[in-house]
Amino acid sequence: MPSEPQYDLLGLDIQELTSLVESSGEPAYRARQLFQAIYGDRLQSPEEISTLPQSFRRALHELGYGMGLPRTEKRFVSQDGTVRYLMAFGDGESVETVWMPEGDDGEAGDGSEAGDEEERSREWQRATICVSSQVGCAVGCQFCLTALLGVKRNLTPGEIVGQIIAVLNDQKALPGRERLNLVFMGMGEPLLNFDNFIKAVRLLVEGVGIPESRMTVSTAGIVPRIYDLGKEAVRPKLAISLNAPNDELRNRLMPLNRKWNLEALLRAAREFPLKTRERLTFEYVLLAGVNDSVDNAKEVLDLVRGIRAKVNLIALNPGPGVEFATPEQERVLAFQQVLVRGGAPTFIRRPRGRDIYAACGQLKRSV
Repeated sequence: MPSEPQYDLLGLDIQELTSLVESSGEPAYRARQLFQAIYGDRLQSPEEISTLPQSFRRALHELGYGMGLPRTEKRFVSQDGTVRYLMAFGDGESVETVWMPEGDDGEAGDGSEAGDEEERSREWQRATICVSSQVGCAVGCQFCLTALLGVKRNLTPGEIVGQIIAVLNDQKALPGRERLNLVFMGMGEPLLNFDNFIKAVRLLVEGVGIPESRMTVSTAGIVPRIYDLGKEAVRPKLAISLNAPNDELRNRLMPLNRKWNLEALLRAAREFPLKTRERLTFEYVLLAGVNDSVDNAKEVLDLVRGIRAKVNLIALNPGPGVEFATPEQERVLAFQQVLVRGGAPTFIRRPRGRDIYAACGQLKRSV
């Protein structure tokens, strides 16, 4: 009898669980009970699944199955209520996951009366979980602390879902009762781990009960996978990290642009099949004296014109090893006004958890 679990139940879908229960000589309906216990009830171990007979729970243990939840190694709490978790997996690798109460960004208005009702609504208690998809990141954006780590490996579907379940359990949050958003904007490039990321999304929708309409995935611009994402029946909303108004500057800031330049990226954005009332998001990190001028804003406006989209402006969240500086608020506001006056809904994302290195671009597995 194995002392430590060798296999994880977390990450298995209903078909895989059905194969497991049938190979164990159990009736097929046990798969649905397992699925509910893992994802709906968010139990910590197979021994807790009271809907299963004791004999089957013992058999799962003997077969080497555990739940597979990550272990919270460190927990940092910001003055604004944001919590940064350092999550460890069985192989010793770790990622960071962030809980942001009362919304993910506290976006400032777009300077007009045309802001999204969804963005302005405060009817329910709100929270956002920022989820990692890789250990480290291979994309190499020059203003991001995660890029300094390089990439170690992809996360499995269970490791992606496990971050969310661990945070929900710690926060005692109920997705069906509270307004919970997920953003795949943590460590890693989700579209470079496409299959595992998409499977995790399906498990979150079908099992944990978080609607896809409450999920957003951010990409640095993996153009072929943007087209693949558009073909998925169940998918999050799409956010594209733009961060530069022309290829020359984007090549410097985001080396990925040399493979898929702005022309290819914007073509994919224009061809992305948006659902009713859905909009793309363009994210733009403002770097003092680099990409934050009024002329840069005019270039951005030309790029996004005609696309059903909004723009999120993010003043750089600083950190050690990043050579850029945070722009003055006056330059951020001037940049926003150019876009707004040009007809592009534009929001300024307020930093959350900057004091604990939990803000956008700051995740680096720090302890």
